[in-house]
Amino acid sequence: MNKPKVLYVEDEVFLAKIVSETLERRGFDVVMESDGGQAIQRFHESNPDVCVLDIMLPNKDGFDIADEIRELNSEVPIIFLSAKSAAEDVVNGFKLGANDYIRKPFSMEELIVRIEHVLKRIPITKEGDADEIKLGQYIYNNRRQTLTSDEEERKLSYRESELLRLLYQNKDSIVERRDILNLLWGSDSFFNSRNLDVYITKLRNYLKQDPSLQIITIKGVGYRFVVE
Repeated sequence: MNKPKVLYVEDEVFLAKIVSETLERRGFDVVMESDGGQAIQRFHESNPDVCVLDIMLPNKDGFDIADEIRELNSEVPIIFLSAKSAAEDVVNGFKLGANDYIRKPFSMEELIVRIEHVLKRIPITKEGDADEIKLGQYIYNNRRQTLTSDEEERKLSYRESELLRLLYQNKDSIVERRDILNLLWGSDSFFNSRNLDVYITKLRNYLKQDPSLQIITIKGVGYRFVVE
């Protein structure tokens, strides 16, 4: 059985050594990089199953690295591991498509559990995995994370794209809030639940030009995406 491959980008030499050796003892294949400017090259070379990124790095910070990774791959889990703990840093990390954000100092057990958690997170797959999907008067491109109409091409964030894809894959069926939160945010906490409300409102606004597309709220349960 292949070992899960972790791309770990960290410039603190002592910490990087401890984390890498511990992960390897626990059955992970670790690809280490200390230079933020080389991270994308290592991503191309290693094709990792999960990326663990520090934020404050030489030559390119973790936020920029995550943004580039999301342009290349909308699926690979990203975990930020950083001393930057201000609320705006955490929010920025999730806006860039991170699956998790762990504040330093941290325990190795916490990191391992969180890595295992994102690796077990398997999206619901029915239809809708093609690169381009026609949604009424829109074209949704899953790989490029775009929603295009005759008037404009809108670039979606990672979570906007994943939420739209999840709803489409299960169109005309009820998708429970709890399932969406656990799939896309990793937990159904109050904070994440409020974020989901914001994302639903955004998607409704993006699709409002076509009345045949509706995201219907099933109160206390979840949502149904109707494509007439």
